[in-house]
Amino acid sequence: MELPWYESPDPMQAKTSPVYRIFEQQHQEAKTLFLALGKQIKSKKAIELQTKLEFLELFTDLMGKVHFDDTRKGSDLFLDFKPLKKSLRKTHHIKLVERHLKAREAQLGQSYVSFKDYLSSQKKEIQKEAFDLVVGSSLKSWDDFLVKAQVSSNGIKPLVINTAINQFVQEELGFLHHDLKIPLQSQGFRDLFESLRKIIMLENLLIGLGFNPIFVSSIHQEINQLKENLKPWYSNHLAFQALSGFLAEKTNISKKYMVWIKELKDEKKSLSSEIERQAVELLNKIMV
Repeated sequence: MELPWYESPDPMQAKTSPVYRIFEQQHQEAKTLFLALGKQIKSKKAIELQTKLEFLELFTDLMGKVHFDDTRKGSDLFLDFKPLKKSLRKTHHIKLVERHLKAREAQLGQSYVSFKDYLSSQKKEIQKEAFDLVVGSSLKSWDDFLVKAQVSSNGIKPLVINTAINQFVQEELGFLHHDLKIPLQSQGFRDLFESLRKIIMLENLLIGLGFNPIFVSSIHQEINQLKENLKPWYSNHLAFQALSGFLAEKTNISKKYMVWIKELKDEKKSLSSEIERQAVELLNKIMV
């Protein structure tokens, strides 16, 4: 009887790719976090699991570059985990808004009780969604993911991984070069952040596998710095979105909220201009 593609008749005979060993470690850590969240959704562990899932998804996308003619051995491997990753990202976002609110209250010595209650209600809904996804999932999906990922990466030579990573990075840069239209819209900033995040992870993966980095140290630092500089923009954007949603439900809006939303809008404009300048300068250096 012919076995499914992911069932190796003799796994001991197949040579495991070095990149799989990194995946295996991240998978194990992600599974441990997943089990912890099955008891209680906590923001810290949810954000940690989101980060692990981002790497696992990156691995499957990388395998997609290798097995470009068979999505089952690439991006399809992560399909079952996409809803969970999306839900955990919402948990992360609400946490960032809470931090923004806390910092403002500390800075001005003012309280925003009704908005804090609004966020608390939103957080409960988001955490319930994440918890339902966790307890509604089975460990079998994690075990199947591990087996399929191993079979997908078996026998892949280091040079092939090196080539795939370089191709992946060049594609991300190509997307940025093509899509980076000034002034950027909100989606453009999010896409820029995601591309930089992927490039940094791929570059670190390349180094971790013993290959030479794609970029010289100074460029790598600029890429990382631009990604870090996008975090205040992202925090501002999420706070603006949440506050706008809160105010849309109000008929009478107090002055302190009107002042805050105007400040957020002005700050976003300033942050956007600086990010756009840095992004254009960086891409001009990289794409030469």
